[in-house]
Amino acid sequence: MPGNQNLSKEKIWTRDFIFICISNFFIFAGFQMTLPTLPLFVNELGGSDQLIGFVVGIFTLSALLIRPWSGHVLESLGRRVVFLIGLFVFVISVGSYAFTGSLILLFLMRVVQGLGWGMSTTAVGTIATDLIPQKRRGEGMGYFGLAGNLAMAFGPALGLLIIAVFDFSSMFLIAASAGFISFVIAAFIRYKPANKTPVPKKKWDVFEKSALMPSLLLFFITMVFGGIATFLPLYAEQLGIDGIEWYFVVFAFSLMAVRAFAGRIYDRKGHKAIFLPGALLILAAMIDLVLLSNQLMLLLAAFLFGIGFGSVQPALQAWAVNEAPLNRKGMANATFFSAFDLGVGLGAMFFGLIASKFGYADIYLTAGISVIISMVIYVIYIKRNSTVHKHSEAVQWK
Repeated sequence: MPGNQNLSKEKIWTRDFIFICISNFFIFAGFQMTLPTLPLFVNELGGSDQLIGFVVGIFTLSALLIRPWSGHVLESLGRRVVFLIGLFVFVISVGSYAFTGSLILLFLMRVVQGLGWGMSTTAVGTIATDLIPQKRRGEGMGYFGLAGNLAMAFGPALGLLIIAVFDFSSMFLIAASAGFISFVIAAFIRYKPANKTPVPKKKWDVFEKSALMPSLLLFFITMVFGGIATFLPLYAEQLGIDGIEWYFVVFAFSLMAVRAFAGRIYDRKGHKAIFLPGALLILAAMIDLVLLSNQLMLLLAAFLFGIGFGSVQPALQAWAVNEAPLNRKGMANATFFSAFDLGVGLGAMFFGLIASKFGYADIYLTAGISVIISMVIYVIYIKRNSTVHKHSEAVQWK
């Protein structure tokens, strides 16, 4: 009972936590509006499936390159600097799409957007973990993730609606405005002060070692995300299936339904109770998309993927951050989101090649194999850890 009372006193919903959630909502709203519409924009400019994959992929790869630097600066100069600069770069780059009629210029500005996105999302995840009590981190990250999920619920549908009623330029300007609102709210957050004690730096300090396993698992899971986000609107259009905007709505609300619940399970039982069941649901969603033939199957895939990804992603992030030393939380988040970017970016590029050589259905067959690989790696990791633990107990007994 005393332990439960202490736990309840550790508040999650503080003023600054609410602010960071709202700021996160608007930056994700701006991003999510471009998610299903940018491939259509590239298509309108005359780009092929392969080029669509590269335009999406270069964004995430540029975000990947900036994350290690962001992780260091988060600790040395503080959270505010990285977050506000990242948001500003994001707003300028997305707004520039409204005046872009060239694939080359679009490609270059996607690189710039990736830099802003990499800085802002590395910072926002680290700020959230600063504000959440450690004993409730799984639950708190679940709540924090709800802000991004809520943006997913209407962002893609709103983006598609705007280009249907108005045009691409209007949609990009509105998406940039959402990023600007995020910037204004972020300016009022009280941030953790920068680390005054110099931290010894290694020459090639570009990742946090303790975060590698959850990040590796996330990589194979987000390969799937890259295939869905980039090519599902085109796949549904090819099959003559209407209502792609409802896919994103169902996906987002499924994520929201499971996030806090899965976070509490993680806090009590750890990742063993979360990862494999969640990965199995994602695999089922991929099988559904391979066989896709009607809107009901499309929405079922959204539900399965939402529940699976909504369980796995916050659990892996909490695992990555909890294992890291106190002065390496920013670097752990940088490592985690670098894996996210790499998975989405390489997935988009790789699946673009598959789409051009084979077809859209083969994307999701390959994505299913990626999920199976993550499950195999996880089982090997658990078995190896169990063996090491038993060996250490035997040595202590002797």
